[in-house]
Amino acid sequence: MSFIKNTLSYKQVIISLSFCIVAFILWNTFIFFNKFKKEERAKMELFATAIEELSNNQNLDAYTNLEFKILDNNNTPCILISESGTIGEDHNLDPEKAKDPLYLQKQLEIMKKQNEPIEINYLGQKEYVYYRNSDLLYKLTYYPIALITILGLFLTVIFLFFNSNKIAEQNKLWTGMAKETAHQIGTPLSSLLGWVTILRTAPIEQTYVDEIEKDVDRLKTIANRFSKIGSSPQLKSNNIVAVTKDTFDYLQTRSFKQVDFSFSTSSKEVLIDLNNELFGWVIENLLKNAIDAMAGKGKLDVVIYDQTDKVVIRVTDTGKGIPKANFKQVFKPGYTSKKRGWGLGLSLSKRIIEDYHKGKIYVLKSEIGKGTTFEIVFFKD
Repeated sequence: MSFIKNTLSYKQVIISLSFCIVAFILWNTFIFFNKFKKEERAKMELFATAIEELSNNQNLDAYTNLEFKILDNNNTPCILISESGTIGEDHNLDPEKAKDPLYLQKQLEIMKKQNEPIEINYLGQKEYVYYRNSDLLYKLTYYPIALITILGLFLTVIFLFFNSNKIAEQNKLWTGMAKETAHQIGTPLSSLLGWVTILRTAPIEQTYVDEIEKDVDRLKTIANRFSKIGSSPQLKSNNIVAVTKDTFDYLQTRSFKQVDFSFSTSSKEVLIDLNNELFGWVIENLLKNAIDAMAGKGKLDVVIYDQTDKVVIRVTDTGKGIPKANFKQVFKPGYTSKKRGWGLGLSLSKRIIEDYHKGKIYVLKSEIGKGTTFEIVFFKD
């Protein structure tokens, strides 16, 4: 818990710091943008003055080269417009494109939106110099976007790092709890095995002892399941039909009589590399969830299809159903529709099938009030 609290506090600090950095970048960019815009305006006013002086000067021999230098050093695109609105000279635009009146008109519209024109006296008449932002201002406009994007990527990396650490910490916690549970179950389990042996010699109905022994074996299986969490299980070639049927039969004898159980298969023997205990856990989770979804009354079908390249197992109930939006959510840790429950059964089932057995498990179909079908797929080599 302390790790999670520390992680949350780190995230809050990082998020707050990020907002401050973004605000600082945007504010400084805004200041720089306005500063450069004012400087560019001053340069364009100087440029306009140079045009005005050159156009009105009749004695160029007595004139200095300053105006020519100003004109040559100006890189800002601009257009001269007469008082009547006629387009005159253009500067620093693409020479080929500038031959097209439509291109000039579009450029003029851009210039009108970006900057106020500068009025000059050109050859004894009023004219206006329209100009648009220079390449430097354009780059400055996109500069904060680039920085924010980089910052966003940086924060994403940090988030993924903390999230992976949190998941790893939680996995260690669950693994430790699971192994400790298996260890704690082991002590009374050994005692129960001894009592079963004693009951075998006692003058009582042996069918009762048989049922007790089945439950003890089930406890042993549960302990083995928990002990395997967090480690790579050993897979062996097993008859998946028999393993599924064993779990099916065990739950059928211990479930509500109002549940109509049905089991069918296209082949009596289908060999798949399995860990029996973990796979049996998946089937048990699906069957128990189905029984709970039907509130102990309905029809529960398990069907196994032996196909050329894969084996398909379908578990269908006539329960309350799952909304389509939750088809993937049901496999996430903590998701549960029960009043009591940890929401770990389907999450563990997904991990067992997909991570350990390289298969697939998903909600095939579901209708509210009609039932749900889960499908497990194992691919043959």
